[in-house]
Amino acid sequence: MNFLNKYIGALYLPARFYGAMGLCIVLFVLSFFIPEMYAFVIVFFWVFMVLLFVDYLFLFVNGKPPSARRITADRFSNGDENKVELQVKNNMLFKVDMEIIDELPVQFQKRDWRLLHRFRATEQKNILYKLRPVMRGEYEFGRIIIYVRSLLGLLKRRHNIDATEVIPVYPSFLQMRKYELLSQTTIQSEPGSKRMRKIGHSMEFEQIKEYVRGDDVRSVNWKATARKGSLMVNNYTDERSQQVYCIIDKGRLMKMPFGGLTLLDYAINSTLVLANVCLQKQDSVGLMTFSNKMGSLLAADRKPIQRENILQLLYNQETAFLESDYEMLYMQIRNRIKHRSLVVLYTNFESLSGLNRQLNYLRSIAKHHLLMVVFFENTELHSLSHLDARNVEEVYIKTIAEKFEFEKRLIVKELKKHGILSILTPPEKLTINAVNKYLELKARQAI
Repeated sequence: MNFLNKYIGALYLPARFYGAMGLCIVLFVLSFFIPEMYAFVIVFFWVFMVLLFVDYLFLFVNGKPPSARRITADRFSNGDENKVELQVKNNMLFKVDMEIIDELPVQFQKRDWRLLHRFRATEQKNILYKLRPVMRGEYEFGRIIIYVRSLLGLLKRRHNIDATEVIPVYPSFLQMRKYELLSQTTIQSEPGSKRMRKIGHSMEFEQIKEYVRGDDVRSVNWKATARKGSLMVNNYTDERSQQVYCIIDKGRLMKMPFGGLTLLDYAINSTLVLANVCLQKQDSVGLMTFSNKMGSLLAADRKPIQRENILQLLYNQETAFLESDYEMLYMQIRNRIKHRSLVVLYTNFESLSGLNRQLNYLRSIAKHHLLMVVFFENTELHSLSHLDARNVEEVYIKTIAEKFEFEKRLIVKELKKHGILSILTPPEKLTINAVNKYLELKARQAI
């Protein structure tokens, strides 16, 4: 059985074989009507059989199987292009064509993925390709399948290489690294960003030091001066440590997809980046999730390990298909967050009536904390609202789309009226807008 699997089961017939065989059949049929062709057809047929046998010997007797391995990162970043490398080597002593198939995880829904490469004798190639996952979780890669074809191309041999592995897909840590420099500067290099000037005077005491020329005379410490016998001043430093809580709504509205990712995944990726920037700014960061019931809770901290804690907590978050309970959220914030904090609430409101149902709870939260509500523009409706209507149906669609867009702007005004900060953003610009707003508040010392 092993013999049959090795020398017969691995045999595949390409299109070139069927083309040559079809030509033989046509010639035999013609020779029935033209007897003079029969001798030529016989010679042609046996030449074909000899070449077929030679091809078989090259592939199944003389040829050593190719080797291949997959090189990936320990984990993938959700919503980003992740590199995958295939290291393939031709171990045969002659030139061959290889059709390489990497069995991708089912989440990608790609069943026609293949690469065609020509390898010289004993040549090794590193083949690079990219994958963009749009769901968090575990992704299982299967075998690497290689079809080897000699230059004659009459036969192909299949090689199955066991390369099974499971890669976890985490929230977008690549975005986190991309924006890591934001902790040191503003994001002026990004489209739509602006430079912000730090204002205000910090009063966080650091130490008492001797006066040097240029020090603020208003900071002279007269008691220390009397004891020391020389002019001493109080030294102040920028007040660094504030408390930031990112709260993610996991209700049914956050299941809405844009660009392959759900709103929940956009919020998760943004939270990871924002948390990293906050930690770089020496702020304490905490995390809370909720839907119809409370989800995960991570107390605010500014230790370096907090970044990994947030990443691991965000990895398993899933959308619930029920209405989110804002009353419960308010009670949890009152009980769990004792100090005034910047509360960044990632949610979505599609209508003014949807906001009004939760407005009392948002106002109550804003009494004790600096509340910033982050919600999303419907980019699909945006394109419909700018539609060049040509008939009654398109006019109707355009009117409805404009109505929903107008309600989004009304939501922003309603939140502002009650002293609640807000960010209305397209999903793809969520991260940059959230970080910009945080840096602005930090510069104004508004937290």
